[in-house]
Amino acid sequence: MSLIEAIRSALSAIGANALRSALTMLGIIIGVAAVIAMVAIGSGARERVTAQIKSLGANLAIIQSGNVTQGGVRLGAGASSTLTDEDARAIIREVDDVVAAAPILVTRAQAVFAGTNWSTQITATDLDFFTAREWDIAEGRLFEPEELRRGEIVAVIGQTVAKNLFGEVNPLDQQFRIRNVPFKVIGVMAGKGQSALGQDQDDVIFVPLDTGRRRIVGRNYARDASVQTVMVKFANEQAIDPGIEQTRALLRQRHRLAEEQDDDFIIRNLTEIANTATAAANTLSWLLAAVAAVSLLVGGIGIMNIMLVSVTERTREIGLRLAVGARQRDVLAQFLIEATTLATIGGAVGIALGIAAALTIANFAGWPSVVSIETILIAVGVSGMIGVFFGFYPARQAARLDPIEALRRE
Repeated sequence: MSLIEAIRSALSAIGANALRSALTMLGIIIGVAAVIAMVAIGSGARERVTAQIKSLGANLAIIQSGNVTQGGVRLGAGASSTLTDEDARAIIREVDDVVAAAPILVTRAQAVFAGTNWSTQITATDLDFFTAREWDIAEGRLFEPEELRRGEIVAVIGQTVAKNLFGEVNPLDQQFRIRNVPFKVIGVMAGKGQSALGQDQDDVIFVPLDTGRRRIVGRNYARDASVQTVMVKFANEQAIDPGIEQTRALLRQRHRLAEEQDDDFIIRNLTEIANTATAAANTLSWLLAAVAAVSLLVGGIGIMNIMLVSVTERTREIGLRLAVGARQRDVLAQFLIEATTLATIGGAVGIALGIAAALTIANFAGWPSVVSIETILIAVGVSGMIGVFFGFYPARQAARLDPIEALRRE
């Protein structure tokens, strides 16, 4: 029997029991659809996490004010600002492979323009912040060094502030007020989207560090030239760990901490946190795929069961074929092709349903999904292999039937 004849015979047998064949394929259809949908959702989640992490910038470490002890009482992290502008400048000068070190002060305040107001985050910093965050300007310009030095009353705003405070008005060169201080808009930042914690990164107004310290945040910071946070960007990921150790030693020396004293600052490696988040997203993706793959196993068992029933029902037909000269390999090929055809058709339908399910979930739930060609090819290949694997035993049983016994069977 030629391959074409075997395929024709297999399709004829499948068509003769259309309802049973459809029910047999249902397990494969559900399994393939589930695998594609779950992998698409998992891949979308991974890409979303990756995009959020990239929006923070690469190779970053954050230094924050730490524990302060007064009279034997530990006041807790951030109770007192122990970091200064000079600490940031010293880090750039003395720590290896540092690209930028941005001193930062953050507060919230109401911004007012004409008859509109908007509560937003005010970030007082310098140009190193934008280098560290890899954040580009969309319109206008960033601060000039002379504006930073003199503490000019100028501002660069995020996309969310531009939309909600200025509406249809072009914000460039417009004046608005923060705590009754008039600021001039000199630039609008490019969009960053949400952070990994769900915070809108575009809902922010940037002002020069000294301006924010004197005019908005408060006199205590201005008197001490202190800051809440220093963001440090390293040249590459390999430089982060040794750079953090150098930074810790430098800050302890600058803050005159005795050997037995705890650090009065906290250093967090954002790249390490980012890698953990990416690993968690990958684990979720694999877990979803593994759960969906169970459906494929169940579908394969269903194919084996139906093929065994088919062998029993067609025993006389098999005996007749063998009696008139068919070889065992011809019978084996026929039943294997039937099982593989069932699985392949089921896989094709499952692919269509899986893609539709992934797109539907993405549309209604607002959750991203990524359907890749690789996933589709793997699903097709796996469904075909399931047909071969679970169809081999029934096919082998059919091929090994004794012609005489088969013809005698009712």
